[in-house]
Amino acid sequence: MSVSLDGKIAVITGAASGIGLAATEKLLELGATVVLADRNAEALEALTARLGPKAIAQVTDLLDAESCGALIPEILAKVPHIDILYCNAGTYIGGDLTETTPEAIDRMLGLNVNAVMKNVHAVVPHMIGRKTGDIIVTCSIAGHFPTYWEPVYSGSKWAITSFVQGMRRQMIPHGVRVGQVSPGPVVSALLADWPEENLRKAKESGSLIDPEEVADAVAYMLTRKRQVTIRDMIVLPTNFDRV
Repeated sequence: MSVSLDGKIAVITGAASGIGLAATEKLLELGATVVLADRNAEALEALTARLGPKAIAQVTDLLDAESCGALIPEILAKVPHIDILYCNAGTYIGGDLTETTPEAIDRMLGLNVNAVMKNVHAVVPHMIGRKTGDIIVTCSIAGHFPTYWEPVYSGSKWAITSFVQGMRRQMIPHGVRVGQVSPGPVVSALLADWPEENLRKAKESGSLIDPEEVADAVAYMLTRKRQVTIRDMIVLPTNFDRV
């Protein structure tokens, strides 16, 4: 049985494109107010104009410590409370470890791991005080098995799986649900780093899913009765046969 999101206030990071934008549109459709957090101010301005008054822009650079730290306080200055935090922003590094750089590794861990932990750390006291809330994080199928062709990305997502499932247990006594959605390859800007031949083969074989499929999974998780927690939802292309 699903419950309504009318009156709920959601925060979505990485909301200007891809899964974040699809989730924004889905939650707005279900009646929520959505704060779109992204570093792309120009895109946010255009999107909030298109999506209407229940879409609120929040310009934040999660890789900037000061900007990241100000995310939750700045949002709570715009809205009365936060019911949902969807930590979706992330980046991708594929290929062998020797093919990347220390700078790229720092950037990936900063966005995929550190920013998520910081954002959750910032919102938890607010949700504990209200004795309710939902926290969802975009993980990946790469966080569930050793993807040897993308060890840096996979490592970041294994870290997030551990963090999310640990936090889920911590938050049970406080009425705060915590879970993750773990997609396979999604048609998004993140795949720009994929080798062109791999991307071509994936498209031709139907081994990619659209962001809207992930957004639907997130909506399902959020619309369960409070007595139900979806701890992880794995969403794969039917023809994805590498796991």
